[in-house]
Amino acid sequence: MANYNKVILIGNLTRDPELRYTPKGLAIAKLGLAVNRTWTTETGEKKEEVTFVDIDAFGKQAETLGQYMKKGRPILIEGRLRLDTWEDKQTSQKRSKLGVVLEAFQFLDSGQNREGVPPDTARNHPAAASTPAAPAAPAAAPEPEGAPPEEDDVPF
Repeated sequence: MANYNKVILIGNLTRDPELRYTPKGLAIAKLGLAVNRTWTTETGEKKEEVTFVDIDAFGKQAETLGQYMKKGRPILIEGRLRLDTWEDKQTSQKRSKLGVVLEAFQFLDSGQNREGVPPDTARNHPAAASTPAAPAAPAAAPEPEGAPPEEDDVPF
């Protein structure tokens, strides 16, 4: 059975990264990302949908994000989906949440970054050097409103 778990998102941070360290010294950053989707309905009305995604980053990448990223800044995130499950202490019900574990990222700001480094030299900046460039995500055609999700045409 084949498996593939890859997510590429471009959006804006909804809050400053929350950087913490484990007792063994591993950096963990928690990020919130807002990804917008706009489309036009058949009647010509503009619609917008915002999806909020929780992202976890670890190690040097977490430290870099904590140092250079702030609320509202755009970023490209490449990672994998992870389902967290737990039991609610108050209701004793099982709960779950789908999130993304960061594997790579790319700063998307135009102009100068926080250190005053112009974008053409940012590739040589230590913070940018630790983040490999992610491939561009292909643009998906907007779905008409109310359209059912596409299903794979693979017989089982």
